[in-house]
Amino acid sequence: MEEAVREAVDAAIPLVEAVGAMVIVVGVAVTFAFWIASELRLHSSSYEELRLRLARFLALGLEFQLGADILCTAVSPSFEEIGRLGAIAAIRTLLNYFLTRDLDAMRDSGRPEPMPGGR
Repeated sequence: MEEAVREAVDAAIPLVEAVGAMVIVVGVAVTFAFWIASELRLHSSSYEELRLRLARFLALGLEFQLGADILCTAVSPSFEEIGRLGAIAAIRTLLNYFLTRDLDAMRDSGRPEPMPGGR
């Protein structure tokens, strides 16, 4: 039974990592498209809006990466994996802290928050 669980988790880890990477790639592409549209004056986006849009995708992508690392550490923890998990958790926590702070500042100023896909 333990071996079956280990195999299932080992199979899920690359999928979760791929989802995280894909979220980040999509975020970069979407933000780049909004930047290009802004530069061509087709859509108005401030630097802050672009940065916050990308930060949302990065935060979500890091959540998936953290999930994959938690799965990996739960199955066969080593000091290297635990250290990696701690580093990713710290980066994610800092990113989310600053993202939340910036979104709160945007909300307090009365400006609408940018939607990740631009809706």
